[in-house]
Amino acid sequence: MKTKSRTEHILTALYVLAWIAFVGFLVEAGALLLSYVISCINPDGAKNLYKGFNLNSDRNMSLWYNTMSVSFLIALAVMKAYVWYYVIRILSKINMVNPFTTDVAQMLERISHLLLSAWIVAMLSGAQAHWLSKTTGDDYHGVPSGDFLFMAALVFVISQVFKRGVEIQSENDLTI
Repeated sequence: MKTKSRTEHILTALYVLAWIAFVGFLVEAGALLLSYVISCINPDGAKNLYKGFNLNSDRNMSLWYNTMSVSFLIALAVMKAYVWYYVIRILSKINMVNPFTTDVAQMLERISHLLLSAWIVAMLSGAQAHWLSKTTGDDYHGVPSGDFLFMAALVFVISQVFKRGVEIQSENDLTI
């Protein structure tokens, strides 16, 4: 009977936490979508959306502006869930004997691209919030975007390290 190493225990715990985060962000996206639909049926519902978002003034201004604001929030929640989905796939595919695989390197690179896309969506959300603040006089707060860019760069660097690890590992497999 083989006992698990400390690293394997940590990866197992991270796998469980990744599932929790994945489901949490899916629930967030669903709750935002449901509260948006309710606010379309009952305009007073826009005052207190999921997580306390108050989009009543842009709802009163135009349904289109309200739809855009909520769409950005839903898109970011879905992107975060998708990032965690890739983390789940990475943690389920990682092999402790040969950890550097092309699949893991590619998934890490996809995560970095997804985080970069989330940064773009957050920037667009912030620009729209700034414009709405100037137009309506109300205080709108966009989604913080700097974290997404930082994480995208960090994960991209890690993916490049993994790619190099794959190259070194394959070179070592070829030598006798």
